[in-house]
Amino acid sequence: MAGMTCYKPGERSRLIYAVRGYNGRKNQPKGFGWRDFRDLIIRARTQLGGPIVLVWDNVRLHLAKPLREFIEANAEWLTVFQLPTYAPDLNPQEGIWSLVKRDIGNLAAADLGQITRAVKHRLKQIQYHPDLVDGCPAATGLIMDG
Repeated sequence: MAGMTCYKPGERSRLIYAVRGYNGRKNQPKGFGWRDFRDLIIRARTQLGGPIVLVWDNVRLHLAKPLREFIEANAEWLTVFQLPTYAPDLNPQEGIWSLVKRDIGNLAAADLGQITRAVKHRLKQIQYHPDLVDGCPAATGLIMDG
């Protein structure tokens, strides 16, 4: 999973995400690569219709050279602030993952596909409840000026 909690003064909060299932096919990636993060950022810009200020953690892929080059090449609409190392308490997106985990924590899934469907279902529910998304930055103690 990869996701972005998006906030714009005067508009409803948004959750933009991508979920990748893995079924063991030959040459299938097991996780997200830098291109997936790039594509998620581009999708967010398209959906939000404006510049983006991105605050994210120090996941190794976030620091990958091709992704840094993408950020530099798009500095006119993309500003990135890196959170300190080991600071999940400052990351609003962690609140979304907590909501998802809480909902599927007791799921006795028959297979990975069932877990993937449950995660997608919960993320879709959260998308339709901006109040849940609004609670995520509030939990970090970060203040957003409008």
